[in-house]
Amino acid sequence: MNVAALFSRVALAKAARFPPSPGNLCRFKRFMATNDTEAMTAPPFTTQVVTAMRSLYPEELADRSWDNVGLLLENTQPPLHNGSPQIVPSRVLLTNDLTIRVAQEAIRKRASVIVTYHPFIFRGLKSITLSDPHQHIVILLMRNNIAVYSPHTAVDAAPGGLNDWLADMLDGHKVTTTRSVVKPITTPLPQGFAGAGYGRLVEFGHPVNMGRIVEEYARRLGGLRHVMVAYPRDAAKRTSKPTGPPIVIRSVGICAGSGHDVLSGCDADLLVTGEMSHHAALRLTMQGKCVLTVFHSNSERQFLTDKMKPDLEKVLRRDADAATEVLVSEEDEDPFEIWDVEHMPEWAYI
Repeated sequence: MNVAALFSRVALAKAARFPPSPGNLCRFKRFMATNDTEAMTAPPFTTQVVTAMRSLYPEELADRSWDNVGLLLENTQPPLHNGSPQIVPSRVLLTNDLTIRVAQEAIRKRASVIVTYHPFIFRGLKSITLSDPHQHIVILLMRNNIAVYSPHTAVDAAPGGLNDWLADMLDGHKVTTTRSVVKPITTPLPQGFAGAGYGRLVEFGHPVNMGRIVEEYARRLGGLRHVMVAYPRDAAKRTSKPTGPPIVIRSVGICAGSGHDVLSGCDADLLVTGEMSHHAALRLTMQGKCVLTVFHSNSERQFLTDKMKPDLEKVLRRDADAATEVLVSEEDEDPFEIWDVEHMPEWAYI
């Protein structure tokens, strides 16, 4: 039996007495018989959202060797109420990460579908308990009949997707650019998605100042105040200032999230990603390369507002109900903050 349906039945049967009287037992059996598994279907809006997401970011583009994309949690069409169908809200909530706070936000805003960029179910579940935060979310969403879909690396690889959006930020430097895919997908691609793959390499017609590139990314990614930069240094002098000729950037390798594996073989002057390990960055600087990291989810989150939301709205309003709403989570945020130790928040001392 579908667990979401079971929760709804428990809610509807909360006034029942146990052990039941013969009359109540007969009514309960009839109730269960009219709500069997064969009668359960997904709400039409859920199907429309999943179809729309697959048209924008086909699941065939995802790296399924490790990723877990697709419909991760399905909801059900509620049973008839007084003989009439119950309406499922045509409202979808977009988020980068599905946390308990985001799940509670979806409930408050009466969203029936959550699209989370990162899968919140990544590996097989051996239990579903309240003690585990991700399993807690599963229970909470099932109880409130909310579906969850995740596109993840399909968004990264799609033409016009996340990495192309990051590459577009380099087009405002009044210089000609050429663009290529760092790791093309070699398996057969869906029609209309030629050239899909992971990471992007942007090459400039002439050198560009590194500071301007950093400023542009900080501005376009939500007005970031701080980013992390690694660049070649003179190890003998142990100085923080670049030595030799000025650092100029002729090419940029781009991969959202944790991009070292994709960018490790990329021949670019500057590598832009969300996060990178100490040793990976150290090795790259010794090879004469620069690295810009902006924190993992900061390299992804603004895409939901700038690109995914309007694109999904366009498809849904064409193929579904004009009253469809696509919201972007206000509770979703990067788990890390950068603290100035001379001006730490007051609550840290309470």
